[in-house]
Amino acid sequence: MTHLVLPTDETRRLSFYLAMEEYAAHALNNSGDLFFLWQVEPTVIFGRHQVIENEVNLDYCRKHGIEFYRRKSGGGCVYADRSNVMMSYITRSDQVQSTFREYMQMVCGMLKELGLDATSTENNDVLIGGRKVSGNAYYHKAGWSIVHGTMLFDTDMQHMLQAITPTRQKLTKHGVESVRQRITLLKEHTSISIEEFKRFAIEKLCSDTLRLTEEDVRNIERIEQETYLNPKFIYGKENLPL
Repeated sequence: MTHLVLPTDETRRLSFYLAMEEYAAHALNNSGDLFFLWQVEPTVIFGRHQVIENEVNLDYCRKHGIEFYRRKSGGGCVYADRSNVMMSYITRSDQVQSTFREYMQMVCGMLKELGLDATSTENNDVLIGGRKVSGNAYYHKAGWSIVHGTMLFDTDMQHMLQAITPTRQKLTKHGVESVRQRITLLKEHTSISIEEFKRFAIEKLCSDTLRLTEEDVRNIERIEQETYLNPKFIYGKENLPL
């Protein structure tokens, strides 16, 4: 598998990385399987068919400077920040189930090499010790597939609970404790830093590197602007912001 690298190390909006996945699938289809890790400032990402008002606490996000974007894959609403790692896997495949299964096996195998008790579920989650550490979603087009997901290293639990439309129970101290019983953080199971984890994952999963050019970046930004930053895509055609 090839590690996909940008020309610079600057942190970009989550929408850019979604466009980068799509560009890699279309334009780099002779490069074999591709993989990259990314981090973003506080952001909520929700699934293609979800209604934004039902999933995202828009008032809270705007008040706290949390961005929000729609993705083309299905699945639920996810909060991301600089304290966790996002993963993207692009492959030329029409076999949805086998592609997803192989990806989950790769991630679990990588975590096991850290000495962690990692398993996967039918709901596309990765567990450590029976608690969720990673959620994943799948986006398929004829001839190619994208799997992307979270890896919780550490995170702001209050933002995680409140940026995603919460129940009253979640807003209580008991609600936070309840969520913490169902999820876990990598930092609770390993002494390595988040940067060391990123280097370890790339070393274990990838055998070579492909560095994108500035022209590639401009093409990615064009996809980002036309799709992922388009209010009609973010909010839905019948539900544009005032």
